[in-house]
Amino acid sequence: MLRQAQRFLLSRASASATRWSRPFSTDLPAETAGDSKFIDTWKKSIPNMDPPKTPSAYMAPRPPTPSTIPSKLTVNLVLPYDSVLSAKEVDMVIVPATTGQMGVLPGHVATIAELKPGILSVHEGNDLAKYFLSGGFAFVHANSIADIIAIEATPVDHIDPNLVQKGLAEFQQKLSSASTDVEKAEAQIGVDVHSALNAALTG
Repeated sequence: MLRQAQRFLLSRASASATRWSRPFSTDLPAETAGDSKFIDTWKKSIPNMDPPKTPSAYMAPRPPTPSTIPSKLTVNLVLPYDSVLSAKEVDMVIVPATTGQMGVLPGHVATIAELKPGILSVHEGNDLAKYFLSGGFAFVHANSIADIIAIEATPVDHIDPNLVQKGLAEFQQKLSSASTDVEKAEAQIGVDVHSALNAALTG
């Protein structure tokens, strides 16, 4: 009877897994799915007017996921007003995620990570470039492309240590004298950013 119960439970678990399984993102087709159903419905309803374009009409097809892990990671570092790195092929990047420093190599699992103020390290052979990021997001795709979106990004060697120390002292003073929650929050942000800047220069 116990054997029958085990067979029953195993068959139920297998059926449930089959019913609820769904494809991974890497199993999806590389090309962008068209809006053919919407367009067909539009033309039937309003034949005298061209259908509007949806966001997918302006998006390039997603590159296919390679069957083998590429030797390089393609990195894009984008700011609201500039593109710092564009399709740059590197060996590895280390991003300042809110959960800790996160290394990204070619073939990394698809991930979205929130970034805190800190250092972005870009490794290319024997060369190492460091950028201070004020925060943002990192989107790591299954096809070994990493999109890093930040508000500000500055090469570490362009940062003046004296200005960092001065700014840190000013925000620490503001934090100690703040009387409202808004003033405390603004001062704390300044302290956090300048502390991260100071750690980037001394670490």
